[in-house]
Amino acid sequence: MALIVQKFGGTSVGTVERIQQVAEKVKKFRAEGHDIVVVVSAMSGETNRLVALAKQISDQPVPRELDVILSTGEQVTIGLLAMALIERGVPAVSYTGNQVRILTDGAHTKARILQIDDQRIRADLTAGRVVVVAGFQGVDAHGNITTLGRGGSDTTGVALAAALKADECQIYTDVDGVYTTDPRVVAQARRLEKITFEEMLEMASLGSKVLQIRAVEFAGKYNVPLRVLHSFQEGPGTLITIDEEETMEQPIISGIAFNRDEAKLTIRGVPDNPGVAFKILGPVSGANIEVDMIVQNVSHDNTTDFTFTVHRNEYLNAQQVLEATAREIGAREVIGDTKIAKVSIVGVGMRSHAGVASRMFEALAKESINIQMISTSEIKVSVVIEEKYLELAVRALHTAFELDAGSSHNE
Repeated sequence: MALIVQKFGGTSVGTVERIQQVAEKVKKFRAEGHDIVVVVSAMSGETNRLVALAKQISDQPVPRELDVILSTGEQVTIGLLAMALIERGVPAVSYTGNQVRILTDGAHTKARILQIDDQRIRADLTAGRVVVVAGFQGVDAHGNITTLGRGGSDTTGVALAAALKADECQIYTDVDGVYTTDPRVVAQARRLEKITFEEMLEMASLGSKVLQIRAVEFAGKYNVPLRVLHSFQEGPGTLITIDEEETMEQPIISGIAFNRDEAKLTIRGVPDNPGVAFKILGPVSGANIEVDMIVQNVSHDNTTDFTFTVHRNEYLNAQQVLEATAREIGAREVIGDTKIAKVSIVGVGMRSHAGVASRMFEALAKESINIQMISTSEIKVSVVIEEKYLELAVRALHTAFELDAGSSHNE
């Protein structure tokens, strides 16, 4: 008999009919003899509605009070789902984050989980009840209600699974698993049976929106097997696990991630002195702007060009900071480009295979796609290209690495 934590997102519990469907699904698992803890989000659109209410009162709502408001969304869902289970003859009980004692730090609207008191849940499971817990929320040491920020329910699910040492944490969503790339861009994209935490972390950080990064980090840290499943379609989904040895025929590349939300800035004619990188990037990070890829050109005439990428939302802000820096250090000019995109290939198989990057560059060259920047890590290669070539690049790489449905493993 397994202990399973199941997490259902906003669209899965978006209407009363859907909550009834979720109850049926939970009942079926329960009938197979499993112990079940269910974590739910607010009904889809509800959190936005609550934020809008708060904004009608205050342009900048006080974070503590905003959390009090936001946490009510999940409270409605847990009550409805527990009732739906009881109506089906399944003993169930609902808890808010406060009632379980999901202890967080005090950072309102983006709190982090510190500790979970699992005694109450264990007692209910022993008594044969399904436990329904509100995702996305907790309580700090002073008893203030906190919320965990975007995707917080995923994190709640994984954290509960870690605390309870669950056999599996199942994340139900509107896709039936993790794909080799976005099926809306590549029709031949395949669902992966299995992917490692490392690969999933890279995919999530590089633009794959299936899972929240924090949830994957948490699962990897505590070795909680994660499975991504479709809320309303049957199927095995994708298992995210620590084990990369198991599959002998491990493909070199597991997937292709991409991100349209990038912008590029270049500061030209920088006097090439020691410490110049810090002089440029110090003020940028001081303005709380995250820098992604960085390239510094070899200097001629004792000056150098320095290029980096930022999130597109931060572009204007970063440009202003950089122009001030350019005046200060005597650089020639600042130029920028918001029409770029990042494409990345990801796979633990890269560790043991040479020539992966050159295969990537060859595939892009065949399509006459110019590479503007390159960055690599042990299990990924990312390139910046013109945004208009993004979909062509993803399709070309998907084929080049034999990820298309029906093709053999990319040995």
